[in-house]
Amino acid sequence: MSEILIVTGMSGAGKSQAANALEDLGYYCVDNIPPSIIPVFINFAGHNDGEMGRLAIITDVRGGEMFETIIGVLDQMKEEKTPYRILFLDSADDVLVRRYKENRRRHPLCDDGVSLSEAVEKERKMLSELRFRADFLVDTSHLSVAQLKERLSSLFFGNVNQGFRVQCMSFGFKYGPATEADLVIDVRCLPNPFYVPQLRPKTGLDQEVRDYVLSESESRTYKDKLFDFIDYSLPLYCKEGKSQLIIAIGCTGGKHRSVTFAELIASHLREAGYICTATHRDILK
Repeated sequence: MSEILIVTGMSGAGKSQAANALEDLGYYCVDNIPPSIIPVFINFAGHNDGEMGRLAIITDVRGGEMFETIIGVLDQMKEEKTPYRILFLDSADDVLVRRYKENRRRHPLCDDGVSLSEAVEKERKMLSELRFRADFLVDTSHLSVAQLKERLSSLFFGNVNQGFRVQCMSFGFKYGPATEADLVIDVRCLPNPFYVPQLRPKTGLDQEVRDYVLSESESRTYKDKLFDFIDYSLPLYCKEGKSQLIIAIGCTGGKHRSVTFAELIASHLREAGYICTATHRDILK
């Protein structure tokens, strides 16, 4: 049976860029396919595993009334024990509106005098059940195309059925929250290298910055207690059948303390046997 990834999400959230990235990762991508055709196409692909071993099927509100059958189709696939995962691409409403204004494209739901903001709100309501069912949620509000590709690579490089995956993501609160996170850790209470002139241009990837962040005994105690919390929590997420966990670590600017702790947590989890990646949303800002 082919590996099947259903890709959906908000219009303007980056599904086209995601399809390009997935193709680079070895997926056979089919865009804008009506939901009712999905089982037929999967059945066809099942007889051509040599050519279509990994499928990414992009479906969204561009399908109009045909898209309304998506939940029923997914339920049918589940009843027939057809394995699939759902990747949902999301973004903040104001970001979606800005992107459509910048590229001057028409939103699929902007008909009969519906404004762009109203179309985004309507689409979010239509997709709420799909978002809830998603195995993987990626918020592209603050991601460049390269960062989106990196995020998808960390999720799907190798076999998507290999099991539980953890992503440790640093971010800066001044650039907005990490809305896709399952756990958010605020490390703004720790020593800030920003106020040390020789450390300010460096990041948490530099050993001097890490040493400074952990220089106080309170920081080291904080790290130990945080590791204890994470070590206790992750098996519970695994037990509930969660396939992906995003741990977001935030500081003010997303360059020093958050990066330090994202790397520390990721290293700790790899040593514990987890599949874990570290990404840094705002490190270049």
